[in-house]
Amino acid sequence: MDAVRERAEAHEAAGVTPAWRERLEGRVLAPLSRTSRVYYAWIGFLLVVLAWAVATYVHQLQRGLIVTGMRDRISWGMYILTFVFVIGISHAGTLLSAILRVFKARWQLSITRMAEFITVVALMVGGLFPLIDLGRPDRVLNLIFYGRWQSPLLWDVFAVTTYLTGSTLYLYLPLVPDFALCRDRLGKEAPRWKRWFFSVAAAGWRGTPRQRKALERAMNVMMIVIIPVAVSVHTVISWIFAMTLRAPFNSTVFGAYFVAGAIFSGVAAIILLMAVLRRLLHLEEYISGTQFKSLGLVLAGMALVMVYFNLSEYVTTGYKMEAGVPFHFHDLMVSYLAPLFWFYVLGGLLAPVLIMAFPKTRNVRGVVVAAALVLVAMWIERYLIVVSGFRVPLMEYQARPYAPSLTEWSVFGGAFALFALIISVFAKVFPMVSVWEVVEHRGPEPAPEAVPERRVIPVPLPAPVPETGAAEVSES
Repeated sequence: MDAVRERAEAHEAAGVTPAWRERLEGRVLAPLSRTSRVYYAWIGFLLVVLAWAVATYVHQLQRGLIVTGMRDRISWGMYILTFVFVIGISHAGTLLSAILRVFKARWQLSITRMAEFITVVALMVGGLFPLIDLGRPDRVLNLIFYGRWQSPLLWDVFAVTTYLTGSTLYLYLPLVPDFALCRDRLGKEAPRWKRWFFSVAAAGWRGTPRQRKALERAMNVMMIVIIPVAVSVHTVISWIFAMTLRAPFNSTVFGAYFVAGAIFSGVAAIILLMAVLRRLLHLEEYISGTQFKSLGLVLAGMALVMVYFNLSEYVTTGYKMEAGVPFHFHDLMVSYLAPLFWFYVLGGLLAPVLIMAFPKTRNVRGVVVAAALVLVAMWIERYLIVVSGFRVPLMEYQARPYAPSLTEWSVFGGAFALFALIISVFAKVFPMVSVWEVVEHRGPEPAPEAVPERRVIPVPLPAPVPETGAAEVSES
């Protein structure tokens, strides 16, 4: 009883009134009980795009990788770079959520669910691309039964699988109290399968002090464990490149560079998802400018980190100019890939810093624009790493260009349609805001401070001149 009384007093001190909590629960649970025609049209569109992607992939299976733009001189293309990009997006979700939980940043509690979910979805979708890249996907079993422990590819399989398992568990734990809330709040108007699902998923949660203590302990363990796992995953992915005999990949900082790039693109993805769900689910009261500005500052900080890594990489390799590096630099900066490279530098690294540097653009709209630029630029950066690396000739032969074929673009579009489909279904089945965490640890947004009224002292006007009626001006 003492714990309940203390919690109630803390809620009252934070401004958590019954009316505010009722409004929060009603807004978060509303999408779970009502579905519009627009939603069904959106799901239908995504299914059509996904069906087209599956059809083109079946065509690839029948004809082989000849239907793609990849050849023997450039054997990695759209599929591998998208794998690196999507897996990178996954890192900021759980990693950012875990780090902010460790430092008890209260502003992030209303967006942790979105961040943690984007991790799981990105891992599920990104994990498909290595299979799609195989001309014979059935041979993936050879990796399982006859894989060599010396191969970074095998390390990658274990790292991604471990991260997906840990991220799913980390997503589920904070969902348990909200599952119980759905179980208790959704009435008979909700489908029977939903009520059954929430009853099972809630795992007998009643909110007792013992259950709360156990949940907090489990979450603390997971958020400490998930941080090194997340860092290791993209480090291992970077080793696949760094241990390949290609001149542009000869780097000992690829691990830290890839991890920084993953956080950079992942924060941008969270901002865009947050903006879309905030608008569609009418969550403006609980996802305010505070979250956007805070993530925008994280985005700008990571942009500066990426600037540092790029300078370090290009200055050191350019100073020595070993074999293959002059061709690589010419390709990137003045020739074949120069437009993409300079868009990445100016639009993806410098523009977000400038947007966050000025108060007029440091708002929700400015942060969303910066995030969109970063997301496009980081996909281009992955393209530059893969394509420019394989364009450097290993022998005296003519370098070949690479352009993704219609098959590759179709599969790429289908992957993001699958990404959007899973998120759209999740938003109709699960609460997208962690209600219990917002209530327990954050409360409503503090009201803006009232600007004190200035006392206006009346200034007596000079007497008018009788002839003209104009004010008499003193020469002093």
